[in-house]
Amino acid sequence: MSLLKIDVLTLFPEMVDGYFKASMLGRAVENGILEIALHNIRDWSTDKHRRTDDAPFGGGAGMVMKPEPVFAAINAVAKPDSTVIYLCPDGELLTQKMSSELAQSKHLVLLSGHYEGIDERIRQTLVTREVSIGDYVLTNGTIAAAVLVDAVARYVPGVLGEEKSLTQDSFTGNLLSFPQYTRPVEYLGMRVPDVLLSGNHAEIERWREEQRRERTRLRRPDLLKQFSQSQQQ
Repeated sequence: MSLLKIDVLTLFPEMVDGYFKASMLGRAVENGILEIALHNIRDWSTDKHRRTDDAPFGGGAGMVMKPEPVFAAINAVAKPDSTVIYLCPDGELLTQKMSSELAQSKHLVLLSGHYEGIDERIRQTLVTREVSIGDYVLTNGTIAAAVLVDAVARYVPGVLGEEKSLTQDSFTGNLLSFPQYTRPVEYLGMRVPDVLLSGNHAEIERWREEQRRERTRLRRPDLLKQFSQSQQQ
Protein backbone atom coordinates (compact mmCIF):
# COMPACT_ATOMS: atom_id res chain seq x y z
CA MET A 1 0.00 0.00 0.00
CA SER A 2 1.38 3.42 -0.95
CA LEU A 3 2.22 5.97 1.72
CA LEU A 4 0.46 8.72 -0.24
CA LYS A 5 -2.11 8.61 -3.01
CA ILE A 6 -2.58 11.61 -5.29
CA ASP A 7 -5.36 12.04 -7.82
CA VAL A 8 -4.91 14.88 -10.32
CA LEU A 9 -7.99 16.25 -12.08
CA THR A 10 -7.17 18.21 -15.22
CA LEU A 11 -8.19 18.85 -18.81
CA PHE A 12 -4.67 18.07 -20.03
CA PRO A 13 -3.31 14.95 -18.30
CA GLU A 14 -0.85 14.40 -21.15
CA MET A 15 1.03 17.53 -20.06
CA VAL A 16 2.43 15.82 -16.95
CA ASP A 17 2.04 12.09 -17.61
CA GLY A 18 5.68 11.68 -18.62
CA TYR A 19 6.88 13.88 -15.79
CA PHE A 20 5.34 11.63 -13.14
CA LYS A 21 6.99 8.57 -14.71
CA ALA A 22 10.51 10.01 -14.68
CA SER A 23 13.29 10.41 -12.11
CA MET A 24 12.55 10.10 -8.38
CA LEU A 25 8.78 10.36 -8.76
CA GLY A 26 8.74 7.52 -11.27
CA ARG A 27 10.86 5.31 -9.03
CA ALA A 28 8.67 6.10 -6.02
CA VAL A 29 5.58 5.06 -7.98
CA GLU A 30 7.29 1.86 -9.19
CA ASN A 31 8.32 1.04 -5.61
CA GLY A 32 4.80 1.56 -4.29
CA ILE A 33 5.72 4.55 -2.13
CA LEU A 34 3.53 6.92 -4.13
CA GLU A 35 0.38 6.37 -6.13
CA ILE A 36 -0.33 9.07 -8.73
CA ALA A 37 -3.40 8.92 -10.95
CA LEU A 38 -4.27 11.38 -13.72
CA HIS A 39 -7.90 11.98 -14.63
CA ASN A 40 -9.37 13.95 -17.52
CA ILE A 41 -12.28 16.04 -16.25
CA ARG A 42 -13.93 15.70 -19.67
CA ASP A 43 -14.63 12.07 -18.83
CA TRP A 44 -17.34 13.29 -16.45
CA SER A 45 -18.98 15.64 -18.93
CA THR A 46 -22.45 14.56 -20.07
CA ASP A 47 -22.41 16.95 -23.03
CA LYS A 48 -22.09 15.20 -26.40
CA HIS A 49 -19.16 17.50 -27.21
CA ARG A 50 -17.56 16.78 -23.79
CA ARG A 51 -17.74 20.45 -22.87
CA THR A 52 -16.49 21.42 -19.45
CA ASP A 53 -16.75 25.23 -19.71
CA ASP A 54 -19.27 27.96 -20.43
CA ALA A 55 -19.49 31.76 -20.64
CA PRO A 56 -19.45 33.60 -17.30
CA PHE A 57 -22.67 35.07 -15.95
CA GLY A 58 -22.43 38.86 -15.97
CA GLY A 59 -20.27 38.88 -19.07
CA GLY A 60 -16.53 39.24 -19.37
CA ALA A 61 -13.63 37.63 -21.17
CA GLY A 62 -12.92 33.93 -21.32
CA MET A 63 -14.78 30.89 -20.12
CA VAL A 64 -15.47 29.32 -16.72
CA MET A 65 -15.28 25.66 -15.71
CA LYS A 66 -18.80 24.26 -15.29
CA PRO A 67 -19.78 22.79 -11.92
CA GLU A 68 -21.40 19.53 -13.12
CA PRO A 69 -18.33 17.67 -14.48
CA VAL A 70 -16.06 18.94 -11.72
CA PHE A 71 -18.50 17.93 -8.97
CA ALA A 72 -18.82 14.50 -10.58
CA ALA A 73 -15.04 14.10 -10.93
CA ILE A 74 -14.26 15.05 -7.34
CA ASN A 75 -17.08 12.93 -5.94
CA ALA A 76 -15.80 9.99 -7.96
CA VAL A 77 -12.24 10.05 -6.57
CA ALA A 78 -12.48 11.78 -3.18
CA LYS A 79 -13.01 10.00 0.13
CA PRO A 80 -14.28 11.41 3.45
CA ASP A 81 -10.70 12.01 4.67
CA SER A 82 -9.31 13.31 1.36
CA THR A 83 -7.74 16.76 1.08
CA VAL A 84 -9.12 18.45 -2.05
CA ILE A 85 -6.75 21.15 -3.30
CA TYR A 86 -7.62 23.69 -5.97
CA LEU A 87 -4.57 25.15 -7.77
CA CYS A 88 -5.29 28.84 -8.37
CA PRO A 89 -3.48 32.22 -8.39
CA ASP A 90 -5.38 33.52 -5.36
CA GLY A 91 -4.69 30.55 -3.08
CA GLU A 92 -2.25 30.45 -0.16
CA LEU A 93 1.38 30.35 -1.26
CA LEU A 94 3.01 26.94 -1.50
CA THR A 95 5.93 26.70 0.94
CA GLN A 96 8.28 24.05 2.27
CA LYS A 97 6.28 24.01 5.50
CA MET A 98 3.03 23.39 3.63
CA SER A 99 4.68 20.70 1.51
CA SER A 100 5.84 18.91 4.63
CA GLU A 101 2.36 19.11 6.15
CA LEU A 102 0.62 17.82 3.03
CA ALA A 103 3.04 14.88 2.86
CA GLN A 104 1.44 13.60 6.06
CA SER A 105 -1.86 13.15 4.22
CA LYS A 106 -3.14 9.79 3.03
CA HIS A 107 -4.94 11.11 -0.04
CA LEU A 108 -4.69 14.34 -2.01
CA VAL A 109 -7.08 15.33 -4.80
CA LEU A 110 -5.61 18.12 -6.93
CA LEU A 111 -7.98 20.17 -9.07
CA SER A 112 -6.23 22.10 -11.82
CA GLY A 113 -7.64 25.51 -12.64
CA HIS A 114 -8.39 26.28 -16.29
CA TYR A 115 -9.60 29.22 -18.37
CA GLU A 116 -10.88 32.07 -16.13
CA GLY A 117 -11.29 29.69 -13.22
CA ILE A 118 -13.97 27.39 -11.86
CA ASP A 119 -17.55 27.99 -10.79
CA GLU A 120 -17.46 29.44 -7.27
CA ARG A 121 -19.87 26.79 -6.00
CA ILE A 122 -17.14 24.18 -6.45
CA ARG A 123 -14.80 26.17 -4.22
CA GLN A 124 -17.47 26.72 -1.59
CA THR A 125 -18.62 23.12 -1.44
CA LEU A 126 -15.85 20.65 -2.30
CA VAL A 127 -12.46 22.34 -2.04
CA THR A 128 -10.55 21.81 1.21
CA ARG A 129 -7.58 24.04 0.47
CA GLU A 130 -6.61 26.52 -2.24
CA VAL A 131 -2.94 26.77 -3.21
CA SER A 132 -0.88 29.04 -5.46
CA ILE A 133 2.69 28.30 -6.57
CA GLY A 134 3.51 32.00 -7.04
CA ASP A 135 2.33 35.46 -7.92
CA TYR A 136 1.90 34.85 -11.63
CA VAL A 137 -0.69 33.31 -13.94
CA LEU A 138 -0.24 30.15 -16.03
CA THR A 139 -2.26 29.01 -19.02
CA ASN A 140 -3.72 26.32 -16.76
CA GLY A 141 -3.14 24.73 -13.39
CA THR A 142 -1.83 21.37 -14.57
CA ILE A 143 1.81 22.39 -14.28
CA ALA A 144 1.05 23.95 -10.90
CA ALA A 145 -0.35 20.61 -9.77
CA ALA A 146 2.85 18.89 -10.92
CA VAL A 147 4.93 21.39 -8.94
CA LEU A 148 2.89 20.69 -5.81
CA VAL A 149 3.22 16.92 -6.28
CA ASP A 150 6.99 17.24 -6.65
CA ALA A 151 7.36 19.50 -3.59
CA VAL A 152 5.17 17.27 -1.42
CA ALA A 153 6.58 13.94 -2.60
CA ARG A 154 10.08 14.83 -1.39
CA TYR A 155 8.77 14.67 2.19
CA VAL A 156 7.31 11.20 1.80
CA PRO A 157 9.73 8.71 3.42
CA GLY A 158 11.64 6.72 0.83
CA VAL A 159 11.19 9.08 -2.11
CA LEU A 160 14.58 10.76 -1.76
CA GLY A 161 17.70 8.67 -1.98
CA GLU A 162 19.35 10.84 0.68
CA GLU A 163 16.93 12.04 3.35
CA LYS A 164 19.51 14.52 4.67
CA SER A 165 18.88 16.57 1.53
CA LEU A 166 15.69 17.82 3.14
CA THR A 167 17.60 19.53 5.94
CA GLN A 168 19.91 21.27 3.46
CA ASP A 169 17.27 22.55 1.06
CA SER A 170 16.64 26.20 0.43
CA PHE A 171 13.87 27.61 2.66
CA THR A 172 14.42 24.95 5.31
CA GLY A 173 14.45 26.93 8.56
CA ASN A 174 13.76 30.11 6.52
CA LEU A 175 17.28 30.14 5.08
CA LEU A 176 18.52 29.57 1.54
CA SER A 177 20.92 26.74 0.78
CA PHE A 178 24.72 27.04 0.86
CA PRO A 179 27.03 26.98 -2.23
CA GLN A 180 27.90 23.52 -3.55
CA TYR A 181 31.15 22.37 -5.20
CA THR A 182 32.47 19.14 -6.73
CA ARG A 183 35.56 17.97 -8.63
CA PRO A 184 37.85 19.31 -9.99
CA VAL A 185 39.32 21.34 -7.10
CA GLU A 186 40.33 24.11 -9.51
CA TYR A 187 38.58 25.08 -12.74
CA LEU A 188 39.24 28.11 -14.95
CA GLY A 189 41.28 29.63 -12.14
CA MET A 190 38.45 29.23 -9.62
CA ARG A 191 39.27 27.11 -6.58
CA VAL A 192 37.00 25.29 -4.17
CA PRO A 193 37.07 26.94 -0.70
CA ASP A 194 39.80 25.34 1.41
CA VAL A 195 37.45 24.63 4.29
CA LEU A 196 35.57 22.09 2.16
CA LEU A 197 38.81 20.21 1.53
CA SER A 198 39.94 20.27 5.16
CA GLY A 199 38.05 17.20 6.38
CA ASN A 200 37.06 19.18 9.49
CA HIS A 201 33.32 18.50 9.58
CA ALA A 202 32.64 20.98 12.39
CA GLU A 203 34.31 23.77 10.42
CA ILE A 204 32.50 22.74 7.25
CA GLU A 205 29.13 22.86 8.99
CA ARG A 206 29.98 26.27 10.48
CA TRP A 207 31.01 27.60 7.04
CA ARG A 208 27.85 26.28 5.44
CA GLU A 209 25.67 27.87 8.09
CA GLU A 210 27.44 31.21 7.59
CA GLN A 211 26.98 30.92 3.85
CA ARG A 212 23.26 30.17 4.23
CA ARG A 213 22.75 33.27 6.34
CA GLU A 214 24.82 35.51 4.07
CA ARG A 215 23.14 34.28 0.89
CA THR A 216 19.74 34.77 2.49
CA ARG A 217 20.71 38.27 3.65
CA LEU A 218 21.72 39.26 0.13
CA ARG A 219 18.95 37.56 -1.83
CA ARG A 220 15.96 37.15 0.50
CA PRO A 221 16.22 39.51 3.50
CA ASP A 222 12.54 38.85 4.18
CA LEU A 223 13.40 35.24 4.98
CA LEU A 224 16.27 36.26 7.23
CA LYS A 225 13.84 38.36 9.28
CA GLN A 226 11.60 35.32 9.70
CA PHE A 227 14.63 33.23 10.67
CA SER A 228 15.62 35.75 13.35
CA GLN A 229 12.11 35.80 14.74
CA SER A 230 11.99 31.99 14.92
CA GLN A 231 15.30 31.94 16.83
CA GLN A 232 13.89 34.32 19.44
CA GLN A 233 10.83 32.20 20.14
